[in-house]
Amino acid sequence: MTSDVLDGPSLDRVTSPAGPQQPAAAAPRGVARRDWSWVGLVPLALYVAAFLAVPTVLAVASGLFDGDGAFTLDNLAALGDPVILTTFGNSTWLSLLTAVIGAVVGALVCYAMLGLPETGIVRTTVDAASGVLAQFGGVMLAFAMIAAIGTQGIVTKFLSSTFGLELYADGAWIYALPGLIPAYLVFQVPLMIITFMPALAALRPQWAEAHLTLGGTRANFWRFVGLPVLAPSFLASLLLLFANAFSSYATAAALASQGSQIVPLQIRTALTSETVLGRENLAGALAFGMIVVVAVVMTLYALVQRRAARWQS
Repeated sequence: MTSDVLDGPSLDRVTSPAGPQQPAAAAPRGVARRDWSWVGLVPLALYVAAFLAVPTVLAVASGLFDGDGAFTLDNLAALGDPVILTTFGNSTWLSLLTAVIGAVVGALVCYAMLGLPETGIVRTTVDAASGVLAQFGGVMLAFAMIAAIGTQGIVTKFLSSTFGLELYADGAWIYALPGLIPAYLVFQVPLMIITFMPALAALRPQWAEAHLTLGGTRANFWRFVGLPVLAPSFLASLLLLFANAFSSYATAAALASQGSQIVPLQIRTALTSETVLGRENLAGALAFGMIVVVAVVMTLYALVQRRAARWQS
């Protein structure tokens, strides 16, 4: 028998009663404690300043001031150019179309998952995949689209050899503006699932039970209770999807190869083209126009989200 087994706890550990815990030493009277909790926000503040505030200030400055630093509105006159107006129109309908399709499809997926257990394998898998695909874009997404539904893609060849369906009978649309629609939906639908699922999950079953107890039907519950409660959250998610598509650049830059048909690509052309003379600040004016559009959309999003938050608390 070793001494380790025989040796018990020391006498003072056993016999000494547990005394009351001594309070922390109070600060001397007259000396106020400083609150250092704001230090944790410094990395986020630096990140926002470097990648949001500074680029916004530079864009506004290049759009509203000339090369000598004098205030001028001449740069904004370029926003009335028919080519620029067409570019803003293309960005608007592309963003609106993908936002509406993504919102409807994403809401249906959320409704289908509502009856599944939160910790089940299906729901957790969909949640995890949505979190990844919502951030999936750029060159990787463009390569995936070309490999799947490109002119020589796997799906394209399968549909042609099996069903005789030619996706590109009228031309290679995937490299033009229509090709951005399926590409944007790859991240728009998962983003809708992430943002709308909490609102749908907050719809309390007791409301439906009370409605049915009082003689109502399930259809009337969705008509008079469910849809009005979910409408602000759905509209807020729709606005978020619109802003997400309107500001997307990397996927369009990697996939579209014919012209600058949306505003981010037009800004790239204004910055890199050697043929645009006398409009050195055209990129700044375009960026200023995008900032105004996104600011209006996100303001509406904040107002609608504030109203929707009442039902999620």
